[in-house]
Amino acid sequence: MHNRSSTRAQSLRVLAHPLRTRLLARLRLAGPATATQLAADLETNTGATSYHLRKLESALLVRDTETGDGRRRVWEAAETASGDTEPRTEDEKSMEVWLQKDYLEYFASRADQWIARQHESSFAWQRICGLCDRPLLVTTEQLVALDAELTEVFERYRRIGAGSPGARRVTAYVDLLPVDLPARATANRP
Repeated sequence: MHNRSSTRAQSLRVLAHPLRTRLLARLRLAGPATATQLAADLETNTGATSYHLRKLESALLVRDTETGDGRRRVWEAAETASGDTEPRTEDEKSMEVWLQKDYLEYFASRADQWIARQHESSFAWQRICGLCDRPLLVTTEQLVALDAELTEVFERYRRIGAGSPGARRVTAYVDLLPVDLPARATANRP
């Protein structure tokens, strides 16, 4: 039986490689590309890139757009399913923690690049882009609604600038974190 939990576990296992997470992030961020373009962007070789793209394809995380010619395949990130509510196994929890930390490292490197090079952009872009936080006070239900609204807004703007002169790709990192983290469980607690 091939259920959502086994698909999730396969995806997590496939993503447990730094180059694969970078390939998927690059495709999500900048759009479709060939293995050669991805190798150049990520400073690796095309053989490794092609191999890891096929692994990502086997987990349904990327797909061939079928717009390439001959052996030149053009890859894109697959749409991700949302709403997964099944409990995680301990292995899945460990893999998710690793992936979240890897994603945080990737985000930090992207933010660092922006900070170092922001002066190369117009003042309008400098004023809007970058890091900020907006403290909120919400219930669990309101947090779920906020996440759904943000997802809807991002989807509405996803390709709105296509074909417009001066349009640039941006990415929005959303990190809804509780300010007061729950106390850690200790070994001495009953």
